[in-house]
Amino acid sequence: MTPADAHAPVTVSDQLEGWLTSEGDKTLGSLIELFEEKSFAILFVLLLGVPALPIPTGGATHVFEVIAVLLAVQLIAGRDEIWLPQKWRDKPLVGQKSQKFVTSLMRMIRRLEKISRPRLRFLFDHRLSNIVFGVLVVGGSVAAFFAPPFTGLDTLPALGVVLLSLAVLMQDVLLAIVALAVGAAGIFLSLFLGAAAIDGLQKLF
Repeated sequence: MTPADAHAPVTVSDQLEGWLTSEGDKTLGSLIELFEEKSFAILFVLLLGVPALPIPTGGATHVFEVIAVLLAVQLIAGRDEIWLPQKWRDKPLVGQKSQKFVTSLMRMIRRLEKISRPRLRFLFDHRLSNIVFGVLVVGGSVAAFFAPPFTGLDTLPALGVVLLSLAVLMQDVLLAIVALAVGAAGIFLSLFLGAAAIDGLQKLF
């Protein structure tokens, strides 16, 4: 390692890669114990990362969206420590079947790290900003949850939450603005195209 590398800041991808390659089960509980106060944002990235994939999930990711809402409510309430039922803490986030997802997620994060930089850092990591962050995560997670199954309409709301969480971790207000635009577009499409899809199905049956 060169002197420059030794003084380089630890990136989000470095932290996640360290957790992924460490020993032990890759559960919600182990992630919370490792990242502590950063757990909220990193958990949102992993929980909403699956529905953010551009493939219909058929409602299989609803449990992750419910957990994300529960965590966001705790963030809004100002909790420093995350509480989850033991059953959920023991839930594996990463396994052999999700290796492709993890690879794609890490690739996306590294690309963003190359173009992102801290912008208006004073706007982040305050009580008010955490409340706003939590409210936006609830909105995106709920929109992804109620998106009609097998339509792929949960992708943009979930992606908005993922990008917003990365913006918080990287303290980049420009990335946060992009995340809000993506999330808003996703909610708009979920409301209007989702309603059209349901109406079409009702006419068929």
